[in-house]
Amino acid sequence: MAATYLDAIVAAHRRRASVDSRDWRSRSVQADGPSLRDSILAHRPMGNSVIAEVKRRSPSKGELWAEDSIEPLRDAYVAGGATGVSVLTDSEFFGGSVGDLRTVRTGSLLPVLRKDFTVSINDVLDTAEIGASCVLLIAAALTSEELPALWRVARDIGLDALVEVHDENEAQRAVDIGASMIGVNQRDLHTFLVDTERANRVVASLPPDVVRVAESGFHTAASVELAASAGFDAVLVGEAFVTSTEPATMVRSFLDRKSTRLNSSHRCISYAVFCLKK
Repeated sequence: MAATYLDAIVAAHRRRASVDSRDWRSRSVQADGPSLRDSILAHRPMGNSVIAEVKRRSPSKGELWAEDSIEPLRDAYVAGGATGVSVLTDSEFFGGSVGDLRTVRTGSLLPVLRKDFTVSINDVLDTAEIGASCVLLIAAALTSEELPALWRVARDIGLDALVEVHDENEAQRAVDIGASMIGVNQRDLHTFLVDTERANRVVASLPPDVVRVAESGFHTAASVELAASAGFDAVLVGEAFVTSTEPATMVRSFLDRKSTRLNSSHRCISYAVFCLKK
């Protein structure tokens, strides 16, 4: 299979992890931030949630946020009613930093997702230590042994874990380990195109008690409403907000798109049909 953009990024993070001499067994870390999953569930009666992302740069599109401080962006997200904030802390490929995450964490009461390429237990512990509420675990970047191991560590220290998947096979891996919050990345790793149809198939395969987050490709309220209709509880949006002249207004327009939202019985039926097909 051809290499993807993710491969090079993960390889760089694995190289860094390979020279990390810290013994994770000697570290005593406990997460203390507000739960992203609980916040999304609390907002569910009103409609879909929005996780607004701090994203300074993209490997494919270059600079997205030119200002030194991300405080204006953080404040816009709070004002717009975001349920949580995602912060890219990767510096080499995305221009982010742990400092950006701390700026969000100390300047707002919102739960914070550390958006990074987690490949080791120390990465998970670091995520809690810097004040994040949630760690990202990308199924495509982790082996069948690593994914459950890192997920268990996150659970044991009170850290939410968003397990990111791209297709039905990865979704099943996430379900099998007991993931209670699953993100479906709509962007195809090979073509870079947004495949909403595939994402909708994946979300229909998830058990009804899983919190579902749709990732990538949201630029209009109409696209968010389609995701809500398919059964997603939240959308994670970065580029559209970061490059907007009115990010608070745009966040607000993406919230509570619930008019044609699937109810829980429809989700149960979808999951039952998926199980019968397996």
